[in-house]
Amino acid sequence: MLNQQMKEIIQSSRKNGWVLEPDAKRLFSLAGMSVPRFTWARRIEEALQFAQSIGYPVVAKIISPKVIHKSEVKGVVVGIRSDTTLAETFDRLTGIEGFSGMLVEEMISGMELIVGGKIDEQFGPVVLMGMGGTGVEIYRDVVLRMAPLEQRDIDSMVRCLKARPLLEGYRGAKPINMLELERLLKTFSELMVDLQEDSESIDLNPVMCSSTRCVVADARIMLKT
Repeated sequence: MLNQQMKEIIQSSRKNGWVLEPDAKRLFSLAGMSVPRFTWARRIEEALQFAQSIGYPVVAKIISPKVIHKSEVKGVVVGIRSDTTLAETFDRLTGIEGFSGMLVEEMISGMELIVGGKIDEQFGPVVLMGMGGTGVEIYRDVVLRMAPLEQRDIDSMVRCLKARPLLEGYRGAKPINMLELERLLKTFSELMVDLQEDSESIDLNPVMCSSTRCVVADARIMLKT
């Protein structure tokens, strides 16, 4: 069930046709999903203060209603390790069309997964899960199920992934926290149902999963027009 804050985020985003990443992450956090510590910095002083408070390295991203795909405008910088580099990044991003600030967040490590959803005309809310990151279109290792997800659906999704051994700890690597992944998938599927009248699609790519947690590292909600 959407609370009032979540409804306000959706309503205030309608003018853009999609939910900007900081607002999307706030919505997911309100729903009970894990997101990185972040701030929406409109001035460089805010960015520097936040980075200094959580410690470097940090990630910086463009916030602009005109930029849906940030990587296409070189609007994502990872591994920033100093005030100087952060200030230079802020200065460069201000030149991108529609600049509305810079998202600064902690760096998260782990295995990159993709979790997504769309509203199918025939089946309603559908959830996708698979191997994510920039290689998602190359690997094409994803599975689909109708929302809301039951435990048996989640078990089936994991079992059907070709890369399942990587999740379980391949060649001595630590397995991801499967309970956290299951919790995220269940929460996300319930949110898809709640948002089916408002959203067209939702993409979480990547979701960073480690042995301790699964965190939404990047997020986009496209709204129905």
